[in-house]
Amino acid sequence: MTSGIHHITALTRKIQANVDFYAGFLGLRLVKRTAGYEDAEQLHLFYGDAAATPGSLITFLAWEDGSPGRVGHGQPSEIALAVRPEAIGFWLTRALTCNIAATGPAQEFGEPVLRLKDPDGIIVKLVGEADVDGPAPHVTRDIAAADAIQRIRGATVLSEKPAETAAFVGRHFGFRKVAEANGIVRLAGDAGDVLDIRDASGFWTSAPGTGTIDHIALRAPDRTAVEAAARRLAEEDAGDMNMHDRSYFYSLYVREPGGALLEYATDGPGMTVDEPLETLGTRLFVPKHFRADPDDVRARLPQFSLPGEERMPERDLPFVHRVHRPENPDGTAVVLLHGTGGNETSLLPFGARLAPDAVLLSPRGRSVDEGHPRFFRRLSMTTFDQKDIVNEAEAFAAFMEGANAAYGLDPEKTLFVGYSNGANMIGAIMLLHPGIIRNAVLLRGMNVLESVPATDLPGANVMMLSGQSDPYGRFAGDLERHLKARGAAVEHKLLPAGHEIGGADLELAKAYKERILG
Repeated sequence: MTSGIHHITALTRKIQANVDFYAGFLGLRLVKRTAGYEDAEQLHLFYGDAAATPGSLITFLAWEDGSPGRVGHGQPSEIALAVRPEAIGFWLTRALTCNIAATGPAQEFGEPVLRLKDPDGIIVKLVGEADVDGPAPHVTRDIAAADAIQRIRGATVLSEKPAETAAFVGRHFGFRKVAEANGIVRLAGDAGDVLDIRDASGFWTSAPGTGTIDHIALRAPDRTAVEAAARRLAEEDAGDMNMHDRSYFYSLYVREPGGALLEYATDGPGMTVDEPLETLGTRLFVPKHFRADPDDVRARLPQFSLPGEERMPERDLPFVHRVHRPENPDGTAVVLLHGTGGNETSLLPFGARLAPDAVLLSPRGRSVDEGHPRFFRRLSMTTFDQKDIVNEAEAFAAFMEGANAAYGLDPEKTLFVGYSNGANMIGAIMLLHPGIIRNAVLLRGMNVLESVPATDLPGANVMMLSGQSDPYGRFAGDLERHLKARGAAVEHKLLPAGHEIGGADLELAKAYKERILG
């Protein structure tokens, strides 16, 4: 049985910062970018050596602006990467120069170890491994082959049942005990990789989220070995497990007795099955099993720049938001406000179809209704928290002032598109803060203000699209009257639809955008 580590997968909150650390600071090669296999709205990045060799791969699922997790028992806690011992000094100097927090070097199991933290707080250890010779270390402009990361050295697993965890890994995946010290049992595989099983008795439990390591994948020679392992695990009644064809490898998932998730993944067919080695990591792949429009998926995924590429600005503004830049921007922008239950990604496919060459800006509402984001609180189906509307409208006006400056948006060439709660928010902002929004499409909108100020909206353009069978449709006329009374040019169309939006909405909104913005 060939044994070792195939890859390690973790969760990140900010993909650009993640790319800057792993591809920029550590000098790993981005070898694959895909939509997630379990969730197409998750970007999945693979970093590795120059040849994307199994045993060099660190992968991240992007939970952009997601909640942080908690490191605890039943979970991996550290990633270890192998460098040559004489390179430790280079990495210490590089960490100090790049303002990366580092501790050490210190000796662990007779090896020099430099501890770093990535932007999400995940501990990354650089381990000086004697006689290490990676198959294809990735060389960059400022990292020479002698200093480059060679491969994965190992990982640390926190377990309340360290003896059972160690026995399980050894029995099913070919690792063997080679050392023990300071509450850690060290296991080694045939490839030289190590798993440190740390006794975490009395430590708190883990919680999933960003800044945590999701699982460790161990190496299997082929699919036959994976299926044989599945039979052994079933005979042992090892608990729930499942097998998947991940295109680049075939694998099974199982939890060891301490609760940590392990994957058993084949070396082949490898990362070059759909991309040549020379251009690895340059294309986004969408798993076919979703049967989704790849363009819709791409619109929802966060964008990033590799080291040396033109950098998209990122600003900390009052609303969590997503910016999507097209390949050939035409100078226009579309701001998308989701409905109840949506988020900052919900309307991005609609926006990309509406205006393929526009910059898309999509904020997330800050109020919460039964766990779902909204732009202001709802007291009943037709009454709303007036103070919350006023406060959030003021915050949104400040958000747009910052966004216009940060992302180079021209208010005259910006179209606001809102659906349901988002449309209601746009209407309220126009009435409370005239001039912030000059062009709008309101999908299933209604007036939510109990007291409407006497403001002026000269030059404002609004298209309202209401549904004939929408239970809220009868309230749309009130908003139309208020907008028209204040000087806005309003087109209101009634569609043979309910509260949901569809192709007719898209085509009408697209024609309206082309008519008023060009």
